[in-house]
Amino acid sequence: MHDWAAPLIASALFAFLSPGLLLQIPGKDSPLGFMNMKTTIASVFVHTVLYGLFLILFLVVLEIHVYA
Repeated sequence: MHDWAAPLIASALFAFLSPGLLLQIPGKDSPLGFMNMKTTIASVFVHTVLYGLFLILFLVVLEIHVYA
């Protein structure tokens, strides 16, 4: 059996935390932008930090496993 949690969680987080797709922190005109498909260097940095923290949370702290 293979543990599919890591690639599934990483792919989903990468898709949902892409700056501008669902939200953008910080936004261009406000602290939070929704579905504007625009990005800045600051928002790329913030989303990168959030991506890393969520990966650590799901894979290290919560130890989520999906076997198929």
